[in-house]
Amino acid sequence: MGGAHQPVMLEAALEALAVRPQGRYVDATFGRGGHSRALLERLGGEGRVLAFDRDPEAVAAGRVLADADTRFEIHHRNFGDLRAELPEASVDGILFDFGVSSPQLDQAERGFSFLRDGPLDMRMDPQGGPSAAQWLAQVPEAELARVLADYGEEKFARRIARAIVARRVEQPFERTADLAEFIAAQLPRSHDGIHPATRSFQAIRIAVNDELRAIEHGLNAAHDLLAAHGRLVAISFHSLEDRLVKRYIQQRARPPQGSRRLPPRAAAACTLRDLGKRRADAAEIAANPRARSAVLRAAERIR
Repeated sequence: MGGAHQPVMLEAALEALAVRPQGRYVDATFGRGGHSRALLERLGGEGRVLAFDRDPEAVAAGRVLADADTRFEIHHRNFGDLRAELPEASVDGILFDFGVSSPQLDQAERGFSFLRDGPLDMRMDPQGGPSAAQWLAQVPEAELARVLADYGEEKFARRIARAIVARRVEQPFERTADLAEFIAAQLPRSHDGIHPATRSFQAIRIAVNDELRAIEHGLNAAHDLLAAHGRLVAISFHSLEDRLVKRYIQQRARPPQGSRRLPPRAAAACTLRDLGKRRADAAEIAANPRARSAVLRAAERIR
């Protein structure tokens, strides 16, 4: 099913979820099912795992698991749509594992990686919306510069955007290697060991898949779906994702500060308890280098 995937911080995620044998859990980013299978191993006969994924290949792998275990079901949906699929649900834990999975990166035809030449696609769902090539062919220069700066934290965003817009008039970008080489040619030589196209590829992927908006919607849905003492667990792989999760939890775990210039008001009730963050240990990073940038944050629903 498109390559193996080793879940990052698996044991830490299960510990943070505080799995109850008869509980009901949501794996919002099924991938190739590492987290779902581990959850099922800890559940009893009445336990349930509901999974979501927008990638058809992941959903196909999930349906194989669903055929083998009646406690599991999978939905072909963006995790931003959790509430639409589970409007009246009450669950004991929801797990998010953001970013791109190893199988997606390893398949050149998916267009996520500049290390493997392939069509410039980058869509989590190949049937959903414009590809990266189509997006780059029409995005205004100012918007492209904003995306590169905001989503890729690329300090040469304007230079890259200007060059891409000028080049696409004569020759559109259709291959990952072409785009990566072109971006590298626009930048001064770097000695940090990071490929010059890394930040731009991240930014374009986030824009094409509207990833940050999906995270905001998914967190809001998770908050409403959790039962009392239910756990929210999110694994992020770059600062943009982690910042959204951190702020979301903090805003609901701390009462708002008053102002000395305004009359006192009743504090809003906190609805989450912040359980803190964790990073992968040295042993896991040695076994799975992808874990190096992972940050796990957890919270408990208290009202």
